[in-house]
Amino acid sequence: MQTTVTPTHCPYCSLQCGMNLVPAADGGVEVAERADFPVNRGALCGKGRTAPALLSSAVRLTSPLVRRDGVLEPASWEEALDALADALTRARTAHGADAVGVFGGGGLTNEKAYALGKFARVALGTSQIDYNGRFCMSSAAAAGTRAFGLDRGLPFPLEDIPRTGCVILVGSNPAETMPPALRYFTELRENGGTLIVIDPRRTRTAEQADLHLAPRPGTDLALALGLLHLIVAEGHTDEEYLRERTSGWEEARAAAMAHWPEYVERITGVPVPRLREAVRLFCAPDAAMVLTARGPEQQSKGTDTVGAWINLTLATGRAGRPLSGYGCLTGQGNGQGGREHGQKADQLPGYRKLTDPAARKHVARVWGVDPDSLPGPGRSAYELLDALGTDIRALLVMGSNPVVSAPRATHVEERLRSLDFLAVADVVLSETARLADVVLPVTQWAEETGTTTSLEGRVLLRRRALAPPDGVRSDLEVLHGLAARLGLEKKFPADPEEVFEELRRASAGGPADYSGISYRRLAEEGGVFWPCPADIPEGEDAGTADGRPHPGTPRLFLERFATGDGRARFAAVSHRAAGEDTDEEYPVLLTTGRVLAQYQSGAQTRRVAELNAAAPGPFVEMHPRLAERVGVADGEDVAVVSRRGRVVVPVRVSGGIRVDTVFMPFHWAGAGRANVLTNPVLDPVSGMPEFKVCAVRVEVVR
Repeated sequence: MQTTVTPTHCPYCSLQCGMNLVPAADGGVEVAERADFPVNRGALCGKGRTAPALLSSAVRLTSPLVRRDGVLEPASWEEALDALADALTRARTAHGADAVGVFGGGGLTNEKAYALGKFARVALGTSQIDYNGRFCMSSAAAAGTRAFGLDRGLPFPLEDIPRTGCVILVGSNPAETMPPALRYFTELRENGGTLIVIDPRRTRTAEQADLHLAPRPGTDLALALGLLHLIVAEGHTDEEYLRERTSGWEEARAAAMAHWPEYVERITGVPVPRLREAVRLFCAPDAAMVLTARGPEQQSKGTDTVGAWINLTLATGRAGRPLSGYGCLTGQGNGQGGREHGQKADQLPGYRKLTDPAARKHVARVWGVDPDSLPGPGRSAYELLDALGTDIRALLVMGSNPVVSAPRATHVEERLRSLDFLAVADVVLSETARLADVVLPVTQWAEETGTTTSLEGRVLLRRRALAPPDGVRSDLEVLHGLAARLGLEKKFPADPEEVFEELRRASAGGPADYSGISYRRLAEEGGVFWPCPADIPEGEDAGTADGRPHPGTPRLFLERFATGDGRARFAAVSHRAAGEDTDEEYPVLLTTGRVLAQYQSGAQTRRVAELNAAAPGPFVEMHPRLAERVGVADGEDVAVVSRRGRVVVPVRVSGGIRVDTVFMPFHWAGAGRANVLTNPVLDPVSGMPEFKVCAVRVEVVR
């Protein structure tokens, strides 16, 4: 039973808000304010406040399940792990190592993400590992790496936002997706700064803006290029900065100058005067920021689109300067750390590239294996899911629910069903777990210790507050048990701090260097920003040669960028169409997103009564004129149909959305599963599917 106050962090979004867990009368825990954590200063959204509801045995898995005669039935851990190990071995023996796939999640702790990547490459020898973070911020990561040589969601702390002069917020709705962050934008305006929101919907965030631009979905790239055209034409470039700190400007400028304002208005639907007003507001103060989220990123040209927005900060001399620059508002709880330590198809721990011989040598030394034994890069997330049942015969899923969250979801469900063997480790019996041959019940945030990395690049310590129910094990214990059955027990410890110590060594010298961070430091300091290098003699704690620890790096790029020559690189990009456009058969654009009371695929939040009362089910939002054209009233059911599928949901009529666009949240399964409709066409650089724009028609259901 919990007997003391435990300081920890919320299990949901990338803010990783601080909270205290205190004893509850029923022997569990309740959430209490933790005002000392600087990100949320005690504030929590409804999801954070109600998080302990999921700790109840009534709503979560408490026993392994094994499919017998087509039915999932309770089983012992020994039976479940034996069955999974046997299936993995059979698939590898019959079809080769790459016949086994691993699919992770952006909510896994750093220790779990690290161990999962190592397990795939060392215990299984497979290249076929990726994770659902590919669906969240991969385009921003690719664009940031291309421009700056390094990807960290925010290269500065959130506390800098209220102190800048102007923020352009592109495709983000923090009022609903991360409510405690909205105060930073409120304080920005209270301090005399301005907020520009770019979104095809007039969201709760857009209502707070000084200027709201509502482009047609899929045209964010053209909009950014049009703004850069005006920045050049109106003389707002910083020529000295361009000469001293950037490369590729001439090519990027030439591309932008081909996107004159009237042309951009025709593409985006944003009037020229509003384009000029955005440039005026952005260029007037000495400091300014551009922040992107899923809107511009979840497109088949997401990397180029984010690159075009980064260009605005470079052309005006803002990136790598105090209170200025570009940042990505990462979505999932450990979306940042989850992509740094090896569960992504092309990466090794420390954000190293799997194709880099020096990186392979370093990590292989830590792992005690031959560098040549490590497989090369595998498929990106959707490509991996698409290959299930053909090239990939067995799959282990940890912390993800692709039946709901993946694009072209009906097809993905079919591929999962076609596998010879599917195993899912999760807290609840998700829609994906229901298809599995083995289901493994695992611990939750309050029942385990581990680290996460917030959107700021701040590494944080989550602390165990209470014991899990009988029959539940941690993901690290799952991997330890599987490794033991594969003859590698000693390479996969179950203790999270032991795993983190190995992670520190594996990340040392890499772009995301955690080697100077320890559990002790995290507990004492409340978080440390990476990179935080240190020389770590075997058996000693973090510290530099003279005994003083590296302080961490809250602000990146102030002296140089992380490229070979220290210069930021412009992206010379041009507008191109989305993967599909409207026509007579599919005359409306669909964009997808989230609502305040639900989270991601909803596998957990849909089990919390208070959250379901606030957001009980799916809907499609449309403009009154479109509703009139379709012949439907608010609350009536309609069918939304794309080239990939059909869903039936009630209408929510709103004047805050473009007439040519409808919006659906993606948190629900069943008849309202939005990702049945979405287009899996991929960004060629990031592998990001085009969740944010596809062509649909809307039909009345009588």
